[in-house]
Amino acid sequence: MQCTKICGRSQNNSLNYLRVNFRLYIEQNFFLMPEPWRTGKVIKIENATEATRRFWIQIPDVEKFNFKPGQFVTLDLPIDEKLPKRMRSYSIASAPDGTNVIELVIVLLEGGKGTHYLFNEVKEGSELILRGPQGVFTLPPVIDKDLFFICTGTGIAPFRSMAEYIHAHNVAHKNIYLIFGCRKCGDALYAEEMTELANTLENFYYLPTFSREAPLEGRRTGYVHGVYEELISPHKKPASFFLCGWKNMIDDAKKKIVELGYDKKEIHQELYG
Repeated sequence: MQCTKICGRSQNNSLNYLRVNFRLYIEQNFFLMPEPWRTGKVIKIENATEATRRFWIQIPDVEKFNFKPGQFVTLDLPIDEKLPKRMRSYSIASAPDGTNVIELVIVLLEGGKGTHYLFNEVKEGSELILRGPQGVFTLPPVIDKDLFFICTGTGIAPFRSMAEYIHAHNVAHKNIYLIFGCRKCGDALYAEEMTELANTLENFYYLPTFSREAPLEGRRTGYVHGVYEELISPHKKPASFFLCGWKNMIDDAKKKIVELGYDKKEIHQELYG
């Protein structure tokens, strides 16, 4: 992704810097107790796509790493002298399973110091300093309306965690639509897994759409907005919307969802990049 410069930093690094400092401000001024920093060990790395990798991290000093589906961890990477510039946050892609191992899925960003460190320096057996779990981008206590999970790129991570958790724990739910925007078919992370889940989890619909593929029977093309607009237009039902991915997608989706007649309170977001 092409980056523009803001005050001598890439747009990606600037937004991450602001995001980290906002979290620090909340913790310091509203007396929230942050999770302690821990040492994690990378036990497995796999290439998911040409520019995306899956990292399995074990946290040895806890028997169970407890978190809610949709939460994230923050890594302290040795890429700068100042802590806020070293911190990178990633949604947990795995569901809570009673172990001390979590999975992160990370895309290599052009000009991104954090991801270049993770891709070039981190190997199986490497240690990473991390803190978490953090975040409130989580499932409602009771799922009494349809859920729209709308994402692009590695933004599928929290939704994979949520969907797996719902399946594993037989959580009562209405319709769940996972709308995943990708450029090419090869960019669809966890495609086989999500397809299988759609076959086994009642009322779960996996709806990938591809912006740079030719139309074929059974394949959606275009952007995510056309998919949820088509689902909603025949009969508007109570629903909550969870958005995770690039800023432009989230901005467009929030506007369109409100135009469809939904309250802003039904829109939840996690911004990437």
